[in-house]
Amino acid sequence: MTSLTDRKNAAISRGVGMTTQVYADRAENAEIWDKDGNRYIDFAAGIAVVNTGHRHPRVIEAVKAQLDRFTHTCHQVVPYENYVALAERLNALVPGKGPKKTAFYTTGAEAVENAVKIARHHTGRAGVVAFAGGFHGRTFMGMSLTGKVQPYKAGFGPMMNDIWHLPFPNVLHGVTAEDALAALDRLFKADIDPSRVAAIIIEPVQGEGGFYEAPAGFIPRLRQICDQYSILLIADEVQTGFARTGKLFAMEHHGTAADITTMAKGLGGGLPISAVTGRAEVMDSPAPGGLGGTYAGNPLAVAAAHAVLDVIEDEQLCDRATRLGQRLKQRLAGLAEEVPEIVDIRGPGFMNAVEFNAAGSDKPNPEFANRVREEALKRGLILLTCGVHANVIRFLAPLTIPDVVFDEALDMIEASIRAARG
Repeated sequence: MTSLTDRKNAAISRGVGMTTQVYADRAENAEIWDKDGNRYIDFAAGIAVVNTGHRHPRVIEAVKAQLDRFTHTCHQVVPYENYVALAERLNALVPGKGPKKTAFYTTGAEAVENAVKIARHHTGRAGVVAFAGGFHGRTFMGMSLTGKVQPYKAGFGPMMNDIWHLPFPNVLHGVTAEDALAALDRLFKADIDPSRVAAIIIEPVQGEGGFYEAPAGFIPRLRQICDQYSILLIADEVQTGFARTGKLFAMEHHGTAADITTMAKGLGGGLPISAVTGRAEVMDSPAPGGLGGTYAGNPLAVAAAHAVLDVIEDEQLCDRATRLGQRLKQRLAGLAEEVPEIVDIRGPGFMNAVEFNAAGSDKPNPEFANRVREEALKRGLILLTCGVHANVIRFLAPLTIPDVVFDEALDMIEASIRAARG
């Protein structure tokens, strides 16, 4: 009998990478069961998608109710009220004063693409500044903005032009906020006149880049520079959004509002939906027909998103994210003295990571991080690595994970780190 892995290898493009060979059969909250009946605790959450857990009853109920009405009309042809209502909710929730407007899409990369389109149209400028280590998608604009070559850019030919990268402030790796701001100043003096820059895009916490949080004071300073040169600030909240960092949006930690915010992942509770929300006069710049997409704002995904926002509020998931993250970081800190490979434990809310170097060295240790991931999988815990050097384990369990399951996972994490040393 041909295995599922053999069938996958024969049928699916090699470029679609897979972290595990766990083929899901069913899932509930923070647990997944595979085709053989094996149970796993999910500390990936579909890469920060099911913040409200797999199959949250209220999300399922909302989608079923929408299924009984209609599944697709294309909002640009026959619009529907719940699309309008979700836009109204996001306009009120996204940080920033004054009128805001929203447009819906299907993926995070689409949201980023359209944020850049809107910024360029509104400003009449072409340049976009992004950061090393940032991740913004796999489309050509997304790849171009992304500050990591392997595996996202390698071999795909020329990137989009007028994209410029700065070092992301990361004290652990020798880059201060002052260093990054000085690099921006040099960029404006040596490579591109700020009057040609449409936008600066930043993840408040880098996702694929290693879960590095922008240091206090850095994003407000970017805001000042953007205002000085009439540049738009784009906050990529695709991975940080919807209670993951202990706030609905990570920009709230910095007391700063972007001109445009992109979001996806956690918004749909497992259904594909993304959004761009921004200042009304910016969002209204493109002419009718300039924005949209056939599946953009699909009715089922919109219904799920309404339920997700209700669950986050009613179950106080922002506060729960903070509590879960504190417990996880405390457990990891208890290991640090006896595991010299641990060089950093970080992350706001429940967007946490542990970084590994070779013991007694500043050399990144991706092999150790991968051993931890593999040891965890043997024990029934799904973990993900990340980082430019792939030496970081990130923790992204659903915010609704039951305490008993969370405690079980903490024991697995500790055992896996110890086993990786052995």
